[in-house]
Amino acid sequence: MGFDQREFHLMVVPTNGEINAPPPPRKNLSLSVVEPDEKDIKISSQELNRILTQYLETLSHRKEYHLGYPINVCYEHHAALAPLLQFHLNNCGDPFTENPIDFHSKDFEVAVLDWFAQLWEIEKDDYWGYITNGGTEGNLHGLLIGRELHPTGIIYASKDSHYSVFKAARMYRMELETINTLVNGEIDYADLSSKLLLNKNKPAIINVNIGTTFKGAIDDLDLILQILQKYGYSNDSYYIHCDAALYGLIIPFIKHAKTITFKKPIGSVSISGHKFLGSPMPCGIQMTRKSYISSLSTKIEYIASTDATISGSRNGFTPILLWYSLCMKGHAGLQQDARICNENARYLKGRLHKAGISAMLNEFSIIVVFERPNDPKFTRQWQLSCIRDMAHVVVMPGITREMIDNFFKDLMQERGKWYQVGTTVPPCLEDDIGSQNCLCCYRKMRH
Repeated sequence: MGFDQREFHLMVVPTNGEINAPPPPRKNLSLSVVEPDEKDIKISSQELNRILTQYLETLSHRKEYHLGYPINVCYEHHAALAPLLQFHLNNCGDPFTENPIDFHSKDFEVAVLDWFAQLWEIEKDDYWGYITNGGTEGNLHGLLIGRELHPTGIIYASKDSHYSVFKAARMYRMELETINTLVNGEIDYADLSSKLLLNKNKPAIINVNIGTTFKGAIDDLDLILQILQKYGYSNDSYYIHCDAALYGLIIPFIKHAKTITFKKPIGSVSISGHKFLGSPMPCGIQMTRKSYISSLSTKIEYIASTDATISGSRNGFTPILLWYSLCMKGHAGLQQDARICNENARYLKGRLHKAGISAMLNEFSIIVVFERPNDPKFTRQWQLSCIRDMAHVVVMPGITREMIDNFFKDLMQERGKWYQVGTTVPPCLEDDIGSQNCLCCYRKMRH
């Protein structure tokens, strides 16, 4: 269409009077597909470019106000890889078999999988995996393997697990035991123990959260394994899937954090590629043991391959994005990102507590949970995720101290309006984040 990126970059520079004015939240563009003007194709093209320029300008501004969801919007490899968009790349079928056509990126996909196999300590000949459309597909695939290995098995998942785990139970018509959680979001080990004991006659398919969606809590895999052993579950009577959507690329690079490793009797691990690492489109990695995958594999003559994936056609562009990002960052870059994000999360929690605002931060976490803002417009402005009386900020790469300070300043300014003396008070979060983290007026009065 002749859309010029240089033109866009010139257009989004704010004027002096606009620099401190926060951009409004993104609104729907109310678009429709219209037929081209046959008499003047140039005018039609100009209108399309105008819409795209407006859209890009909005997204560019709103990046500075993206705090509530785990997406790394800080990457610069789109320009280098953009020429690949002129090709249709389809990684249909098994990553380890060749395609009958040349337009695929399975060689890049296998390179990425090998990198993760080394990270999660499983030999190259012992693993099987593929690059998915995101964490949900990874969870669906991991739990499907568990069901194929244990057709009568019960899924055990904490109530703070990602919604895709419960979706999997519905899709596969599997029996589900929802486990309570501790105040920090970890699975309630006592409740898990009692339900495992109650269902000893059936295999256990356990979803272990390596970082829950809202509170960033990490379930204790070693303790779960001890519980299974205590109640007589042998290695062939349980399957463990590790949902490490966000933390799978954080935990391995933090000192003293427990390693994600296939040296322990786990069945699969899945992560999201667009979260901590960063990608302009959703993607993820699902990895399991090669010995488990035969029950899912089907020979497909049409594509000259076997297939054990959830989707048929798979995005051939995302493996190249992941490969390029891993090569550019390396272990040192990921370790630096993890360290900075952890430090910035502690910085935000410290500022909130010092201001008398209830807030919680789990160990090794980059998710700061705090009182829900008392104004939907503020929540929308900063793109915050909220549950009940809680909101959270996910301190991702690219979220700087300056962004945190701007958010904090805006929060304090608006909070002064919400909670004027003698009118309303902040919500009590003692039951949600623990008494040691709750600084609300109710608790102060009780003590």
